[in-house]
Amino acid sequence: MTEQPQILVPAPPTEPPAAPDAPAAPDVPEAVADPGPPPRKDRRVLRAALRWTAAVAVFAVAGAGTAYGITRMERTDVPGLATASDGRWDYPELTKPPLPAGSPGPQEESNPAGTHHADLRALLLPAPAGAKENKALRGEDGWLATDDFLEEYAEEDNRDTFRQELVDAGLRHIAARGWTTGDGTRTRIYLLRFDTAAVVENSFFEPHFSYISAYPVKGADFTENDESFPVKSEVAGVQRSAQVETEPYGEEQDRQAYLAAGDVLAVVLQSRKGTAPAVPFRQTVVLQSQLLG
Repeated sequence: MTEQPQILVPAPPTEPPAAPDAPAAPDVPEAVADPGPPPRKDRRVLRAALRWTAAVAVFAVAGAGTAYGITRMERTDVPGLATASDGRWDYPELTKPPLPAGSPGPQEESNPAGTHHADLRALLLPAPAGAKENKALRGEDGWLATDDFLEEYAEEDNRDTFRQELVDAGLRHIAARGWTTGDGTRTRIYLLRFDTAAVVENSFFEPHFSYISAYPVKGADFTENDESFPVKSEVAGVQRSAQVETEPYGEEQDRQAYLAAGDVLAVVLQSRKGTAPAVPFRQTVVLQSQLLG
């Protein structure tokens, strides 16, 4: 038979153990033993903290909204934005000049002649940052002589014909600006003002410049329509024709654009030794169109 293990059960204590004596309460000063309610913070400090918190929240929301708006834009929709990666120039912020009191803009229905009532000289695109201005194009009091403008064209016969057409069409003023950037790109912009938009469109833009310029500029004997110019960059109310010199070209390549904007015919020319980059040219043309539109 297997021996069963024994289970030992402890015997209950005969007398419960005595409770330990409680320690005596230390002597505590009355001020520490009863501190009372915590002191209040200065209400002015609280109000200032709340104001700063609210201000930070407002600026955070506004900043987030601005950043979203910029990042949602396509780069081609911001022609004035300076970007080192794609060759755009750093133009200053553009502002159209004020109109005389009561004068309509060139595209308003009450202005069928398309008259630009603003000072024509103020409608010229400013030079980008770092460019060296061609002061010779300022002319006298900001008005350029017709013959100085015609020096852009190669053939003497073409210059004579063009000059007579300008006279017959009632040319009023020529405002011009030009500059050279650090990479050697030369830009010239001419604004020719006539009496009406009909004269600009019917006498010059449509017959002479709507596709290929009838008057070749110096150094650009062979050009073609620049069909790669983005259509979505067109400015409402401004007709545009852009051309680029084709190979083989000489030491420089030329790009040119003609704009019909109300009573103004704008001529934009760019030349550069080697090749003339497309990006700054298109940026320049679009910004000048915006000032005229």
